[in-house]
Amino acid sequence: RNMTNAKVNSEGEEEASGMRNETLGESGHSGEVKKGQVILVAYLIAALDLTFLFMQMGIMPYLAKSLGLDSVGFGYLQTTFGVLQLMGGYIFGRFADQFGARAALTLSCASGSVLFLLMSISTSIPLLFLSRLPGVFMHGIPGAQKVITDMTSPSQRADALGKLGLCFGIGIITGSALGGVLSTKFGIYVPTYVALVGSLINTLIAVVWIPLQTKPKLNQHVTEKSNLFSIREILRLMKFPGVMEVFIVKVLAGLPIGLFMIMFSIISMDFFGLEAVESGYLMSYFGVLQMVVQGLVVGKLANRFTEMMLLRLSVFVFAGVGLGMALMRTVWHYCIIAVPLVFAFSMLATITDSILTKAVPSSDTGAMLGICASVQPLTQAVGPTIGGILYKQFGVSSFGYLQLVVNTGLFVYLLKSKIPLREVKSQ
Repeated sequence: RNMTNAKVNSEGEEEASGMRNETLGESGHSGEVKKGQVILVAYLIAALDLTFLFMQMGIMPYLAKSLGLDSVGFGYLQTTFGVLQLMGGYIFGRFADQFGARAALTLSCASGSVLFLLMSISTSIPLLFLSRLPGVFMHGIPGAQKVITDMTSPSQRADALGKLGLCFGIGIITGSALGGVLSTKFGIYVPTYVALVGSLINTLIAVVWIPLQTKPKLNQHVTEKSNLFSIREILRLMKFPGVMEVFIVKVLAGLPIGLFMIMFSIISMDFFGLEAVESGYLMSYFGVLQMVVQGLVVGKLANRFTEMMLLRLSVFVFAGVGLGMALMRTVWHYCIIAVPLVFAFSMLATITDSILTKAVPSSDTGAMLGICASVQPLTQAVGPTIGGILYKQFGVSSFGYLQLVVNTGLFVYLLKSKIPLREVKSQ
């Protein structure tokens, strides 16, 4: 066993890739086909998971209102879910490293099933808050990302991760539409019943179609002797070259637009004057843009340019988006701004995830993805408070000016700094 581990460490990524094929019981072309099939299944699981997630997100404000929860209480409900996701993101990633991507995806889907079950019987405000608890382990996208990072070489990773945006677009469009139609025609709780059944099916798909091992257990002694949650392990990962710098850029660049999206339901009603149906159409528009950008644009650019160039580009476009948001006055202005916004958001998320998973050992990719997945819940946890203050005190334009200032500063920083990256160009 020691000789095998030594061989793996000496041969590097090519040896690890070969061992992945052996783990799947395949070699050569058949192994590549098998890996491709597993990645497609991961995309399917992610698309279904996001569909059910957006179904419940769409009906949550109306369900909360029907139970007598006011806007302040709803903000607490959203914050609770964000804090739980923040707490569980890193733990989920460490769980994936120790027990494999299949166990992690199964845990995520099963947690979703419990959440939808509790939502379906939420006839009081305490039960509604209780239904948020399983969200601590609901991390379908990081689970799918773990499968993809295990099954792809570094040169293929950005393209494969970028295609997850198709799943995100499908989830927004189908989830928002299904949630609205089902709740309007059949009752507010019907979407939760559908999501419960679908999530159980998703769990079965993960168990049956995702291999028990998607990568060799490199550095197994590290993960076996570590707890699932360890501050020391987080600090260890942050000390790898370039990790801390890229992670800070990832957090700060997306924070202003994250605050805006947290407040979007209120902004769409008060500032744009949209009805619930029109807001649903706008979300579907975002979903289509997401599918086009990540399905057709991100992968091609990742194959042509270095990741540092694309990181600078996304931050630069974000700064321009901030200026547009500061000047916008109508929903049509926002629809125009949405094009570069979705591009910058998708590019930033994909490229930073790719850079960070390449910067750490393959035995720590799950933990790194878990840390990356905690960025959005962190915004969701602090967003209602900070976003509410910005909106009430300074108006919608404040989000745009904040976006402009922060990303202009980050762009200057990226131009002057020399962040060490593992650049691997596509073959």
